[in-house]
Amino acid sequence: MTEPTTTSAATGPGWAQRYGAALMNTFGAPQRVLVRGEGAYVWDADGRRYLDLLGGIAVNALGHAHPAYVAAVTEQLGTLGHVSNFFATPAQVGLAEKLLALVTPGGAPAGSRVFFANSGTEANEAALKMARRHGGAARPRVLALEGAFHGRTMGALALTHKAAYREPFEPLPGGVEFVPFGDLAALEAAMGDDVAAVFLEPIQGEAGVRPLPPGYLARARELTSAAGALLVLDEIQSGMGRTGTWMAHHLPHVGGGVVPDVVTLAKGLGGGFPIGAAVALGEHAATLLGPGQHGTTFGGNPVAAAAALAVIGVIEDEGLLAHVAELGTWLREKLAGLGHARLAGVRGEGLLIAAELTEPVAAQVAAALLDAGFIVNPVRADALRLAPPLVLTTAQAQSFLDALPAALDAAGTRP
Repeated sequence: MTEPTTTSAATGPGWAQRYGAALMNTFGAPQRVLVRGEGAYVWDADGRRYLDLLGGIAVNALGHAHPAYVAAVTEQLGTLGHVSNFFATPAQVGLAEKLLALVTPGGAPAGSRVFFANSGTEANEAALKMARRHGGAARPRVLALEGAFHGRTMGALALTHKAAYREPFEPLPGGVEFVPFGDLAALEAAMGDDVAAVFLEPIQGEAGVRPLPPGYLARARELTSAAGALLVLDEIQSGMGRTGTWMAHHLPHVGGGVVPDVVTLAKGLGGGFPIGAAVALGEHAATLLGPGQHGTTFGGNPVAAAAALAVIGVIEDEGLLAHVAELGTWLREKLAGLGHARLAGVRGEGLLIAAELTEPVAAQVAAALLDAGFIVNPVRADALRLAPPLVLTTAQAQSFLDALPAALDAAGTRP
């Protein structure tokens, strides 16, 4: 790593000012202006290198500029870049078939179908429309959990719990109710034959990497089946190998063999290229959305599909599921064993990890780490989120562990 600089440096000549003058202020001032990446590293406009432990928020599964990924996208773009959805492409069909083989252990049930979108929020919009079509007027209620994050477009936002995200845009599409996270008794009390669907994240990412308690998904499956409601699993952040399995609900202590009705995917699916998918499972899947009831101009784009196929191929060819499971366990154990007074605990699965802090200084710790050449995310005031590329090495992870104590110490002295 190059020598640390101050937080105000390393933004490049005038780039931050130009950003502020040209872009809407929806994300705040950029922390750095990044110009290139390779593997798990990125470089800013001043030439400083950073270990990317956020991966574009669990997006860059293969890191940056993976040769197989670049080759697949380049070849597809040089062959056929876009067609309307009046036509199909081999990449689109091949990706749908591949997802049906991966999304549930042993392959999807007969009749399952895929709808392609461009992002996670769009995948959840599609799933919400499926729920509405499934439930009809007799099932006006949809259940989600406190702490849920399902996106920011209006339908997905209605499923997102955080008041600061919701309130400026109310009234939102109606019928969504929130039940306490992990509380099975509350879910049982809320269920009824007027519920169209229950939306769950097996691991709540934006709430601070909170896995559902063991047995929760299995019981939710029983309740939704008994009530005739859909069980929708949002695997947008936790899916596509992030937990050392293709889907977080494949983990025995998380899903226990549960087969949901719909699984939504994005982020790591495209490895950096925008793509989302709503995978409907079972014989009823083909009837959840019919011709003319939903659509997208770019969903299933052949370049996006080629990118996703490349991601899946590299994960398979390079044995990344086993690598993520092993490295994730090692990293969580090492974090827990640091014994720093500001570390309260560690939670997560695979390479979706939160380091819980004893004080609300996560933003200060993240800033100190950025100065030291490491990108992490203060997902909560008292928690740091790690969602690095799946190709992260043990040596790279160790360099972060070596730098973390000093960043934790510095948090109390930073303005």
